[in-house]
Amino acid sequence: MQEYDYKDYKKIIREKMGDFRYTHSLNVAEEAVTLAKLYGGDERKAYTAGILHDITKELSKEEQLQLFKDGGIILDDVQKTAPKLWHSISGSIYIRLRLGIDDPDVINAVRYHTTGRAGMSLLEKIIYTADFTSAERSYNGADIMREKSRRSLEEAMLFSCQFTLKNLSEKSAAIHPDQLFCYNDLVLERN
Repeated sequence: MQEYDYKDYKKIIREKMGDFRYTHSLNVAEEAVTLAKLYGGDERKAYTAGILHDITKELSKEEQLQLFKDGGIILDDVQKTAPKLWHSISGSIYIRLRLGIDDPDVINAVRYHTTGRAGMSLLEKIIYTADFTSAERSYNGADIMREKSRRSLEEAMLFSCQFTLKNLSEKSAAIHPDQLFCYNDLVLERN
């Protein structure tokens, strides 16, 4: 079983982030633990993935592109036009290559916390949801999302997918296939 050094992780993210992002990361970690307790998830992994989920969010474009190269990642057409998605990919590479985290579930929870995907693990669903429901979140619908997250991760995720898909389509922005696969998976699972 891999050991996780939360004190070191906090120090590392503190050096890489401004105050808002640091507070958000701590809040996501706490929310992830709450959801893990509620749904029978691994609290250590939930805290680890939560605190590290945005580790590369404030890195420069060049630093993230270097991480993609180091990790052997070739961005698809949608990812190339959506730098907002980059940090989840570069973050998963960073925690694997630079922090030595080798647990695929933690790596994937960081990797898919922005788009989701079909066939998500419990931990992936927890981190995806915790990112939308952390304490500082105040977007229109945040309270509804929190309420849904206490009833069902899948219900909360479906709500967030609908919110995201609507938002992106209204902006005529490309939608990553992983987001669509996540949405379809949730709908088909429910039916």
